[in-house]
Amino acid sequence: MPHIQLPEGLPGIVSGFAFRPETAKPMRELAEILLRGSSSLTSGEREMIATLVSTKNDCYFCQASHRAAAAHHLSGNYELVDAVRFDYPNAPVSPKLKALLAIAAAVQKGGRHVTEEHIALARNEGATDLEIHDTVLIAAAFCMFNRYVDGLGTFTPTDQEQYDAMGARMAAQGYIAGN
Repeated sequence: MPHIQLPEGLPGIVSGFAFRPETAKPMRELAEILLRGSSSLTSGEREMIATLVSTKNDCYFCQASHRAAAAHHLSGNYELVDAVRFDYPNAPVSPKLKALLAIAAAVQKGGRHVTEEHIALARNEGATDLEIHDTVLIAAAFCMFNRYVDGLGTFTPTDQEQYDAMGARMAAQGYIAGN
């Protein structure tokens, strides 16, 4: 049950956005830029970063919805997304993405957990400064989004088909329009 009077029937972050549209607009725009904007990282890779952080933060709504969005960017490959969520060092992804995921996992613990070793490894694997920057910002933003969703006690569906439909919409239409 939500901690405040949120619009009924709207899941997760969508209810917070409906409650306060003036804050929803910049938050949606940030998500659009970070997850779908111009980048050398694919949208699927960026969604996996968001999913990893949301999983580590135990935010069910965000991990389920972004898991689905990542899978839809990856031709429905939920197995790959789950491999990243639960064991990214051994997941079948590139060494560069593993290094970026390690940075995201460190940010999730706290920004000062990112070390020079994390950055050196990412650079050695070919990560650019922009990719490192965006990984840190995606991880930090998702810590905020996760805490927003869970801090308000928003409605969290349990039906995986609902999340699959949300993920398909997010992957196809993005974050600016209501999802």
